Amino acid sequence: MKIVWSPLAVERASEIADYISQDKPAAATNWINVLFSKVDQLRANPEIGRIVPEINDRQFRELIYGNYRIIYHIGAKQISILTVRHGRQILPTDEIKA
Repeated sequence: MKIVWSPLAVERASEIADYISQDKPAAATNWINVLFSKVDQLRANPEIGRIVPEINDRQFRELIYGNYRIIYHIGAKQISILTVRHGRQILPTDEIKA
């Protein structure tokens, strides 16, 4: 299945990596590599993530990676990575539109 990253998800991942790199550049590179590796697992098994509790719709799911939530939507022909958020942040519903 095809995986497509939204501009918002790319922006959020970049912001997080930039923040991590302020103290540990190598850790930021590792964080990004693991992030993409986790997302790549969705190709074989798109439903491995739990249903996003704020929506309660089986098509909207999330992978947990450390303190972060990778929110995605399962479509007929592709998986859309919608956003990446810290687990303690409130998830605005406008960030999780398919």
